[in-house]
Amino acid sequence: MTRVAVIGLGGMGSRMAARLLAAGLEVCGHNRTKSKAKALIADGLAWADSPREAARDAEVVITMVSDDSALAAVTDGPDGLLAGLGADAVYVDMSTVSPPASAALAGRVTALGATMLDAPVSGSLPQAETGKLTVMVGGPADAYARVKAVLGHLGHVVHAGEQGHGLVLKLAINHSLAMQVIAAAESLALAERGGVDRDVVTQVITGSAIASPAVTGRLPLMLDPPADAWFPVTLLHKDVRLAITEAARVGAALPGALTADALLSTAEALGYGGRDIASVYGLLHDHPGEVQTALGSS
Repeated sequence: MTRVAVIGLGGMGSRMAARLLAAGLEVCGHNRTKSKAKALIADGLAWADSPREAARDAEVVITMVSDDSALAAVTDGPDGLLAGLGADAVYVDMSTVSPPASAALAGRVTALGATMLDAPVSGSLPQAETGKLTVMVGGPADAYARVKAVLGHLGHVVHAGEQGHGLVLKLAINHSLAMQVIAAAESLALAERGGVDRDVVTQVITGSAIASPAVTGRLPLMLDPPADAWFPVTLLHKDVRLAITEAARVGAALPGALTADALLSTAEALGYGGRDIASVYGLLHDHPGEVQTALGSS
């Protein structure tokens, strides 16, 4: 039986750990707040009091945290996972963090004799719960082969290339996600303000050429926001900014991302940060003046 450690049991990590438990794997887990792991512990998760303890004796170590600082918090220091990582382990970071931070961490993992893969995912809470995420893996092919079956319990797994390529691909995808959701919200707000019934608008959009999975999945949430965000505005904004930084590093042009950055900054300033990204429709509907001002000055 493969021994897996999952560190970071928030909305996504908890659902991923549940999938691995249901597949019959031996799963040890750690989260900053133990109460969030109560249901998983009842289902067989072995609790670890620190990332170091979770990583000890694990063949595969998975982290799913929010950003660079959160990643450092679970990897560094005497209680960090690097202190417990075995020389033969494969460490899979499934967080969406900056490629330079990931590369630096991969170097430290290699120095310990272990191997690190970056493996961010595309998909939200429903996909994590049903095992339909898209997992984009960057790193050595032999390490990828060792963990592919484990990651396969979480969704469709793709080897994107060398270390860092999974993250670059994820940022490219989330840049497109931001553009699509914002454009759909703008279309809905424009048509509605022009007097078209919102149900007619959504019916036509979801049956038209622009009906991508991102659009069709988020349109209902624009009109009936979920109590628990599938993907909070603040996290999408973080990813857009990471994409802008990466574009500058590799010499790519992302003019749309600059507009999205300004719009999402306005959303956070007006208290939308913790809401699902579908709430950009509410922002456009309720605060058109503030949005125009923000974009006019960006």
